[in-house]
Formats: sequence, C-alpha cells, structure tokens
Amino acid sequence: MRPTGDSRAVQTGVGTLAPLPVSSAPRLMADPTKSPLRPGDLTLKTTSPSLGDGSAPLTTSSAAFGDGMLELPVVEKPAGANRPGRRPAWLRVKLPYGETFRNVQKTIEEHGLHTVCQSARCPNMGECWTAGTATFMILGNVCTRSCSFCAVQTGRPTDKDLDWDEPRRVAEAARLMGLKHVVVTSINRDDREDGGAPIFAETIRLVREQIPGCTIEVLIPDMRGLRPALDEIFVEKPDILNHNVETVPRLYRRVRPQANYQRSLDVLKMAKSEHGLRTKSGIMVGLGESQDEVFSLMDDLAAHGVNVMTIGQYLQPTKMHLPVEEFVHPDVFRMYKEEGEARGIEHVESGPLVRSSYHAERHV
Repeated sequence: MRPTGDSRAVQTGVGTLAPLPVSSAPRLMADPTKSPLRPGDLTLKTTSPSLGDGSAPLTTSSAAFGDGMLELPVVEKPAGANRPGRRPAWLRVKLPYGETFRNVQKTIEEHGLHTVCQSARCPNMGECWTAGTATFMILGNVCTRSCSFCAVQTGRPTDKDLDWDEPRRVAEAARLMGLKHVVVTSINRDDREDGGAPIFAETIRLVREQIPGCTIEVLIPDMRGLRPALDEIFVEKPDILNHNVETVPRLYRRVRPQANYQRSLDVLKMAKSEHGLRTKSGIMVGLGESQDEVFSLMDDLAAHGVNVMTIGQYLQPTKMHLPVEEFVHPDVFRMYKEEGEARGIEHVESGPLVRSSYHAERHV
C-alpha cells in the first residue's frame, strides 16, 4: 500500500436558480451563519447557503427572500483555473444499438419514466441498455440543486410534478424488462420537507411485490440530513444504500455548492450503524483533486463503514459545466482500486467510464 504522503502523487484536475416554493408550514428565513442540519436533527424548513465547514457563505442573488420563496446559493465563478484537455484514446464509448436497447427505450417511454442514463448523459447508456439494464430516476426530472458537474435540469419543481403513481410504473417496467437487480435514484427535492422519501419507500415495496427475489439499490440524495425522511427509506431495507460524496471536500464549494461533505458522511454512517445496510458511495476524478485528497477521502469512507466505492472520470456534459482538469490514466484508476481496498473498503469499482450504477449487480 502506498503511503498517503507519496511524493509521486499526480495532480488531477454555476448558475442562478429560480426561487423555490416551500410548504404552507411556518416559514423560516435562510440564515447564512448556520451550517446545514445533519442526521439526528428533527426539523428543517429551508436550507442554509453556508457550507457548514467554516468557509464563508456562498453569494445569494438577493439580500431578501420573497414571501414563501427560497433562493438557493449561487457560485459566481470557479475557484481555480480550468484547463480543458483533449479526450484520450482510452475514453471510447459504445454507441446504443440492438433490439434489447430498443426494447428498454420503448418500455421506459411507454411508462412515462425517466432514467439517469438519459438525463445525466451517462457514457455507459449504450452498453447498459444493450444488456437490458437501466437506472430509474424518480421524483421528476428537475433538480433543485445546481451542481456544476451534472447535466440534469435545474429548476423549480412543484407539487404537481410529484407523481404518486410513479412507483407502480417503475415496478411494472422493471418486471417487463426482466430485471433481477433494480437501481433507483432521484434528483434533489429540497422544495419538499420529506425530500420525496415516501416515493422512494413505495418504489422499494412495489418492486419487491412485482419481482420476488429481485435485489434493489437506491442512490439517494442527502435529504438535507433530515432523520425522518432518511429513516423512511432505510426501514425498507434496500439491498444497497448508495449516496455519493462526488468529490473531495476542498472542491465542494465549486462542484456541489448546496451540499456538505460531513453531512453526506453522516447519511452513510446512519444507514450503516443504525440500520445495518450495505452502503456504497462514489466520486469523480479529474476535477482538480490531488491523489492525497482521494486517499484521505477513502479513509473517511472506510471509517464510516462504506462497503463499496465507485471512482470514475469526470466528463464535461456541456460547455456550461465545469471543464475537465485532467483525464486520469487507467493505471491511476487501477492504483486507486488497490489503495481503496487496502484501506478497508470491501470493493472498489474504478475506471475511466465507471459510474455509480455501472455493474451495480456485482455490488450486492
């Protein structure tokens, strides 16, 4: 195992949101001096624009909030220089093809469902759909957060966008596709105090009813750290509870301005220590992190009992998103796998095209 201070370490390398409606419950003004709540806190009406790690609050687009509305933080410019590079030869994506791919596409369209494969422009969509697998994305197709790496649409969902028939259609589609392992993820629904947790829970229940013996992985948001919302998912005992930390703590302000690294670790810890779930988390590399920072993050995941880690190359989805700082060589990905498993993580899936649900059936 290479020491964390290895001198050969390789250096690797947001827009404004419209105001969100909040519930009719008593309204709270966002306080930029307070950290986001974490698991164990009982109530949260709005999220704070501060990071909770001692850094200065993020800039907001106005000094006051309108009646019943919440404005999310805005990052005005990247924290460091961007150096986009030419995509190397080892990054080759398989194009969609074949009857199985068309059948998956037809089933998803006929059931009015979303997949993270399409919405996030996953490079593995051709390979996975051709193999008859897909990752369902519930709670709509509009996210309340503005992560600067993600191609999912950012905006202001409303209650009418929360489709209470969606769990039934996901289960039916999974049955028709003959799936034995179902992966369900979602966008963030910070406009709702329950974070959309009831839809997650119902989806787990109905998939198990429709497909006896099917294993289920859920890739969940942090639910703003709200224990009631998280518990509603955890008590359904998904076979894998996945929550991505996405990047190293130093880059959160730039990459995940409405998220909090410690809060994400707390979510994983609660799932493991209080509910005994098999946990999983993942990161992207090539955003400007150092190898030592990745090693330190691995130590954090291992200390919080994470069983599975995924590591993949960040790819810029559009010109509006963060450029790639570095295309990490496959040899470095192999080294990361060895390092992560040596540090106590049971299984590390590491490679340029690895994504959260890539070969997910192997992680059960």
